[in-house]
Amino acid sequence: MKKLSVITVLSIVAFSSCVSKKKYVALESDLNNTKSILTKTQVEKEDLEAKMTKIEARVTEYNDKINSLKEVNDSQYSSVDDIAVMSNNTKEKMKATLSKVDPALLANAKTMEDSINLAISYNLKKSIADDEDDVNINIDKTVVMINISDKLLFNSGSYTVSNKANNILKKIADVINSEPSMEVMVEGHTDSRTIQTPMFQDNWDLSVKRATSVVRILQKKYNVAPEKLIASGRSSYLPLVENDSKENRSKNRRTRIVIIPNLDKFFALLDSENL
Repeated sequence: MKKLSVITVLSIVAFSSCVSKKKYVALESDLNNTKSILTKTQVEKEDLEAKMTKIEARVTEYNDKINSLKEVNDSQYSSVDDIAVMSNNTKEKMKATLSKVDPALLANAKTMEDSINLAISYNLKKSIADDEDDVNINIDKTVVMINISDKLLFNSGSYTVSNKANNILKKIADVINSEPSMEVMVEGHTDSRTIQTPMFQDNWDLSVKRATSVVRILQKKYNVAPEKLIASGRSSYLPLVENDSKENRSKNRRTRIVIIPNLDKFFALLDSENL
C-alpha cells in the first residue's frame, strides 16, 4: 500500500513537470513571435518615415516652384497701349496710387496712357514739388517734364543758380540717380525780351548757359552721372504763353527738365514714400 502511494505521487510530479515545460515552450514561442513582429514593425516604421521625409521634401520643392512661378508672373512685363512696358507689380502700385488721386482728375483719364501719366504726376508732385509753387510737372507718353520757374533758379539776367533751388534740384537728382539708364535733358527757356551783354550775345546764349549751370549742379553737387545729362537752350522760341504781359513773360522764363523713366524702377523709388 505504501509503495502504491509513492508511485502515485511520482506520477503526479512528472505530469506537472511536463505541463510546465509545454507552457514555457509556448510562452517562449510567443515571445519570439512578438519580437519578430516588433522588429518588422520597426522596419516598416523607419521605411514609412523615410518615405514621409521624401514626400515632405517634394512638397517643399513644389511650393518653392509655385512661389517662384508667382514671382515670375508678378514681374513679367507687358505692353501698355503701345506706350510703355511695365510689370504686374508696377500695375498694382499704379492702381494703389490712382486710388489716392482726386476723383475729378481720375474721371478725365480715358486711356491707360492717361492713367499712367496721372499716377506718375501724382507721385512726382508728392516726392518733388509738393511744397513748390514754382514747379510744374507735365507728363506726355510717360515722359516726365518738370518746369521750374526762373525766379526759383536764377536772378534776372543771371545764370548763377540760386541757393533757393537746392531743395528741388536735390529731389530731382534723387529721382535721376535711382535709374542708371535714365536719360535727362535740361532745357533753358527765356522770354521774348532780347538780351545783349559782354557775356551773352542773345537769348540763345543765356538759355544755354542757364541749362549748363543746372547740369553742373546736378553733376558736381548731387553726383548725377554726366553721361546721363544733356544741356540745351531753346531761347524764347518755345513759349508756354504769349509774351504779352509781365506775368506771362515770367511763366516763359523757365528751366525744363525732361526725364524718360523706367516705370518699374521709377515706381519702386517712389513706393516707400507715397504708396
